[in-house]
Amino acid sequence: MSVPSRRLRLAPSLLSADFADLASAIRAAEEGGADAFHLDVMDGHFVPNITFGPAMVRAVRKRTKLPLDVHLMIERPAKYAKEFAEAGGDTLVFHLEASDPPYEAMQAIRATGAKVGAALRPDTPFDRVAPLIDHLDELMIMSVHPGFSGQAFLPQVLPKVHAAREALDARGNGGEVAVDGGITTATAEEAAAHGATFFVCGNSVFASGTVPDNLKSLRRAVDAGARRAVR
Repeated sequence: MSVPSRRLRLAPSLLSADFADLASAIRAAEEGGADAFHLDVMDGHFVPNITFGPAMVRAVRKRTKLPLDVHLMIERPAKYAKEFAEAGGDTLVFHLEASDPPYEAMQAIRATGAKVGAALRPDTPFDRVAPLIDHLDELMIMSVHPGFSGQAFLPQVLPKVHAAREALDARGNGGEVAVDGGITTATAEEAAAHGATFFVCGNSVFASGTVPDNLKSLRRAVDAGARRAVR
């Protein structure tokens, strides 16, 4: 397996940004070379936290032309897919562990015209998503337990990242292998080496230092990881 020729994309998670000055956070991330923005939607049921809904996605959409990757950590992704797509979501990512059957969620998302992503919790085996590979534009491997930002990366998910890349490649699917949670320069490099191409980065972008410099450091890390791809 080799990934250096793939486009490696950084998606700052706006959940870690300052909500009181979100426009400035978006501008700084664009200056630093962000490829997309990631928005974590939590309903207080699927995960024990509540964040925001379509109104926030709509507000972000007005302030950037970059793709919006909307992570639906909610029980009923099929029910709300249309609202989030109409608000400006380019990719809608549902969880295999949600209440809606996976094919129902995928069909609802595809019907909106948005790209389809599926996410797996750290303890969900890769086999659960394997039958859906042909229908996905993005496969997100959670590298923390979903619900709260600031958690440490779980290295035990790296074989799952590798399996996801191999499965997509074997099927001729050029979709993204995303990693979400605990992404730093060190963990981003490891994830890239295992085949990840889409990196959700929160605190490592917004918590300290300058946003553009932080993104440039992450860019160097993922490029380095891709050059030593695990086989």
